[in-house]
Amino acid sequence: MKSLFHLALHVTDLEATRVFYRDVLGCEEGRSTETWVDFDFFGHQLSCHLGEPFPVTRTGKVGDHMVMMPHMGAVLALPDWMALSDRLQAAGIAFDIPPVIRFEGEPGEQRTMFFFDPSGNPIEIKGFADFEGLFAH
Repeated sequence: MKSLFHLALHVTDLEATRVFYRDVLGCEEGRSTETWVDFDFFGHQLSCHLGEPFPVTRTGKVGDHMVMMPHMGAVLALPDWMALSDRLQAAGIAFDIPPVIRFEGEPGEQRTMFFFDPSGNPIEIKGFADFEGLFAH
């Protein structure tokens, strides 16, 4: 078994966080208390704790885009990425970077989209037709 990634971050409202991660993104909710809630974030553990989120800035240059830093995300198989993209658009999610193809025709070609959770935490979801391209040069 591969190892799993764990990330804990601050959120400002647990109920809005639940609705977004569980109902919009489709992440299964795990354990929780009055001050935090866990989610199965595409096979990894995401712990959302009440508090002040990290400040973010648009300082990451990736391809033609300046992206928010820091950010978190997931890498999905292309069919799953397409389904999530459709679900987010149907839910009226405001994209920071709308669904797009990045590095087209190059090693590492991918789909990507950036958006924010209700607390302003930036999220990038990538989609690959072939995971071998994830670390391609």
